[in-house]
Amino acid sequence: MLGVTLVERTKRKVMLTPLGEEVVARAREVLRGAEEISDLAAAATEPLSGPLRLGVIPTIGPYMLPRVLPGLRATHPKLRLYLREDLTARLLERLSTGDLDVVLIALPYPAPDIETLQVGEDPFLLACPPDHPLAAKSEVYSADLVGSDLLLLEEGHCLREHALAACHLPGPSRGEGVLGTSLATLVQMVANGLGITLLPKMAVDCGILAGTDLVTRPIPDGGNRGIGLAWRPSSPRKADFRALAEALRG
Repeated sequence: MLGVTLVERTKRKVMLTPLGEEVVARAREVLRGAEEISDLAAAATEPLSGPLRLGVIPTIGPYMLPRVLPGLRATHPKLRLYLREDLTARLLERLSTGDLDVVLIALPYPAPDIETLQVGEDPFLLACPPDHPLAAKSEVYSADLVGSDLLLLEEGHCLREHALAACHLPGPSRGEGVLGTSLATLVQMVANGLGITLLPKMAVDCGILAGTDLVTRPIPDGGNRGIGLAWRPSSPRKADFRALAEALRG
């Protein structure tokens, strides 16, 4: 129909031509615009109804959503929530392409092309074995953590950067080579005497330390990470997202 070649085919593979790649990018924008027209009509009929594709990072989802979703289902029975758990960068990429409607992430996060609304704050706690020297303190300050065997999540998890920034730390020292893939993994490494770690309070409140003898200590000067929703500025469902934010705040 266009009169040009969009796809190059050989016996072994099929690939887009340079023009084909540009057409695909434009076509995605057109399809996303068409979907937003449908979303706009749905949002006008009843708030928080119909399908909603929510992305969430793994250091928030398992600890926050189970406390929120039952009430959300009760107050908005027509809402069909599709959940996708992934790292922040990949969630925001899916958000930009229209694969997700809204994402639940930790703030701050450098992404100037999205709109965000903070729904709460989550302080960090020190987690360590009961015989660790820092366990003898009722409170631990950022200066106490300098030079410690601090274990953190691997690169790509924004919790790593947020924890370091909140506690004014340049980076881990002896624990640099020992990185966890999840909060649960970190907890088990600390329980096995490999070091100490920083955990978000919401994870501790949800029982992530169950089955261990680890203790936690507050960090008065440690700061918090923000919890917020993010969406495309062009999305027609901003009223839905603000209603979702209110439910999360509750």
